[in-house]
Amino acid sequence: MLAVTASKKHGAFTLDVRFDLPTPGVAALFGRSGSGKSMVVNTIAGLLEPDVGRIVHDGSVLLDTQNGIDVPPECRRIGYVFQDARLFPHLSVAGNLRYAERRAAGSTYVSLDTVTALLDLGSLMDRRTHQLSGGERQRVAIGRALLTQPRLLLLDEPLAALDEARREEVLPYLETLRDRLAIPMVYVTHDFDEVLRLATHVVLMESGAVIAQGDLANMSLDPHLRSLIGPDQVGAIIDGVVLGFDPASGLTKVRVGRGDLHVQAKDLAVGASLRVQLLARDVIVSTQVPEHLSVRNCLAGLVASIQDDDLGSDLVTIDIGGAMIMARITKAATRELSLAPRMNAWALVKSVSLRGHSFAVAAAPVTSVASPDA
Repeated sequence: MLAVTASKKHGAFTLDVRFDLPTPGVAALFGRSGSGKSMVVNTIAGLLEPDVGRIVHDGSVLLDTQNGIDVPPECRRIGYVFQDARLFPHLSVAGNLRYAERRAAGSTYVSLDTVTALLDLGSLMDRRTHQLSGGERQRVAIGRALLTQPRLLLLDEPLAALDEARREEVLPYLETLRDRLAIPMVYVTHDFDEVLRLATHVVLMESGAVIAQGDLANMSLDPHLRSLIGPDQVGAIIDGVVLGFDPASGLTKVRVGRGDLHVQAKDLAVGASLRVQLLARDVIVSTQVPEHLSVRNCLAGLVASIQDDDLGSDLVTIDIGGAMIMARITKAATRELSLAPRMNAWALVKSVSLRGHSFAVAAAPVTSVASPDA
């Protein structure tokens, strides 16, 4: 567990946050620019001293202003990846990595060979930093942070300075680190797609305060998140289990709640986790068992709630048995269907509208990590 309490007045801006993050996993600090996200990670790292605060990571007190405890940044065993890579320009890629390796404190559980393999850095080792693309620089920066043998990894908008192509280049490596290593990560972003791809827990921030927090599935239904991401991104995010691939249809069957989804995804092992986003705008609601339709996905459940939407429509949340999905329908449709909580309902969604991302998290703290080629 990472427990953070911090207050800091900085000019006209006041940071006042309190949250507890489960570890391991990726906790996303999500909010608009200027909401105080970077101040939070700088406080965790020990680069910013709060007026009042207490930070505890897995039982170790890193900061307690009331009792005069303030562990120096270099002794906190925290890796930090900034928005700009901040590599040493006079060193090669190998030199940058070995510098971090030499300065590491504590036992070695992430080796240079492991980092090189996980981040695909082998072909870059002899290059100088000015010879790297933006995505390559960030991969080296992540590798350098890992080689400090951190107990916690902070990433402050590491993809914000990259164009779309370079961003898509780096994201799979971050997913690999999440799935292969048990190092807890705090990830700062204002891009919801990065939250969707990476996060296990979300802390929503606005004007220096935490307005909501929780696991991604629950937060995807939270009204505070809807106000941040806009109406087109509103919808449920569900972690399902792959049941198998059907060559005839070209679709993969995924168990979500008590139902199955057919998703356009290939090369996923049976039993693997797949995170699926179902946008509310793509979900149709029926009060009878649908028949003779081209739609491949029909999920039975009970209406859990009906809420006003910002667009003058209704957001209908349906419990499909251990998972919630959301549909946006007109108020006229709500009246004509006589929708009400606890009512039987079927949610229909086209396979082509679903987005899926493979997902797994290392379940225990790392004591030793072997090279993937070992």
